[in-house]
Amino acid sequence: MKNKYRILKIVITVIILGFLLSFSLRKFSRQKITDDRISVKMNSGKTLVYFIDEKDIREIVKKENPSGKVGDLNIPALEKKINNLPAVDSANVYLNLNGKLNLDIKQRVPVFRLNKEGRDFYVDEKGTEFPISKTYSHPCMLVTGDVQKDEYRQLAELVNKIDKDDFSKKYFIGISKDYKGNYNLLTSEGNYKVEIGDLDNIEFKVKGFKAFVEKYLVYQDPQKYNKISVKYQNQIVTTLNPYFKENDSILNVGNKELAKTSTAPPAVRKTVEVLPKATAVKRPSSTSSKPKAITKLKETKKTEKKAAAAKPKAKVKIE
Repeated sequence: MKNKYRILKIVITVIILGFLLSFSLRKFSRQKITDDRISVKMNSGKTLVYFIDEKDIREIVKKENPSGKVGDLNIPALEKKINNLPAVDSANVYLNLNGKLNLDIKQRVPVFRLNKEGRDFYVDEKGTEFPISKTYSHPCMLVTGDVQKDEYRQLAELVNKIDKDDFSKKYFIGISKDYKGNYNLLTSEGNYKVEIGDLDNIEFKVKGFKAFVEKYLVYQDPQKYNKISVKYQNQIVTTLNPYFKENDSILNVGNKELAKTSTAPPAVRKTVEVLPKATAVKRPSSTSSKPKAITKLKETKKTEKKAAAAKPKAKVKIE
């Protein structure tokens, strides 16, 4: 009898609890999700971005749940809808016991902005593309050229290294990829660019450029160079700017040597023009005049040989 009484007591307790639970669930499902019961948190880490507005998220919630009741809300569908937004990295949607709807949204943070084939878009550290916003523009590195998708992550690592290094952040303001497939770092000083070639051994190449700047470039005019290449191993190749007036002292010396050699040919021509006057002396048929004419011819030949020998010397100095 005691066991039967205990069993009956347990059954009655379960029925009562079930009834209370179903009643509370009905009451909970009929609750309205008002604006004050919706909590939207935009997480973007250390870097703040504003691609998504809280107002837009609230409108999506209303469209997914027109009745506004807790029981009619499909949380997985709402979470999927928000995750499909291009600027959303991840979204977590859940309800509290008091009927409050929570949306924790993490936005994508662009690492660089790519201009490719006349189209502009952002790329995050995962190498994911997402469109630019009409209401918000995030300051980041501008990249131009035919960059392939498999290069996005490696390029994002390069931009992150530039942003973390004070020296690189001061000098490099953009990246371009030329038709040969070489990457070039665009600088803030002068009109030169730094050619790095591929995206391998970036730290070594940047260190090489840093050493060149500290030991040589700081003493030069930044307008002097058109390109500084560090893509070759253990060497730096510079290209002079043809539009810089005082480009190189060697070129100035070469110009002076060219000016000197340009005055030499007229002196040789004068000796050749004397020859007809010497032949005019032959008419009196005097034997003494013939040797003089011959000697003059020999002298002119010697001067021609000297002039001819002087030309190669002038060319060597010009080069």
